[in-house]
Amino acid sequence: MPFVTYTIIAANVAVYIYEVSMGAALERFIRDVAVVPAEYMAFVSGYKVPLQKLLTAPFASMFLHGGFLHLLGNMWFLYIFGDNVEDRMGHFRYFIFYLLCGLAATVMHILTSPSSRVPTIGASGAISGVLGAYFVLFPRASVLTLVLFFYFLEVVEIPAVVYLGLWFIMQLNSGILQTMLRPSEVQGGVAWWAHVGGFVAGIVLQRFFREEARAPRYRELFYPF
Repeated sequence: MPFVTYTIIAANVAVYIYEVSMGAALERFIRDVAVVPAEYMAFVSGYKVPLQKLLTAPFASMFLHGGFLHLLGNMWFLYIFGDNVEDRMGHFRYFIFYLLCGLAATVMHILTSPSSRVPTIGASGAISGVLGAYFVLFPRASVLTLVLFFYFLEVVEIPAVVYLGLWFIMQLNSGILQTMLRPSEVQGGVAWWAHVGGFVAGIVLQRFFREEARAPRYRELFYPF
C-alpha cells in the first residue's frame, strides 16, 4: 500500500479545499507563504526579508495550487508514477526523497528567475523528481497513452523511458523558450525550470534512496500524452 503517496495526495486536496474557502483573502495568503524568487535575492543583498518565511515557503509551496485543473494534473501524475517509486524506496525514504526533489526544483526556479516577484506554487517540482526516479528505475514499464493520429485518438503502449524522456525534453525546450522570450521580472505561468531541476534531482538522488533488495513490480500505466 503506497500510503505516503496517498497521504501526499490527500494533503494537497485538503490544502486546496482550504484555499477555496479563503475567498478574496487567498491572493494575499499565497503571497505571504509561497516562494517568491525575488525575496531570496533581496535577502542575499541585505534587505530585511523574514528568514522564517524563506525557510518555510518551499515546503508550503509544494502543497498549494492555482486551480482545480492544476491540482488534478499534478495529483494524477503522482498517483500514476508515485506508488512504484515508493515501493522501491520504502515509505520513509520515499517521503524524504519527495521533499528533497521539491527543494531542488525550487532552487532551480529561483536561480533561473531571480528577479521574479510572482509567487511559485504547486507540487509539480517534487513530482518531477518522482518521474526522474521512475525514468531510471522502471524504464521498461508500459505507459498506455492516448495519441492523436490525424483525426483519430489511438491508445498505444509507450515504454516509460520514451514517454518520460519526451516529457523532459518538452519541459527543457519550454524553459529555454520562456527564458529567451520573457524577462525574468515578469515571468508567470508554468515554472518549466523547476520541472527540469526536479527531474534531474530525481535521477541523481534515486540511487541513494532506493532499496536494492526490493524486486521491481510493474503495472500498466495510463496518461493522455
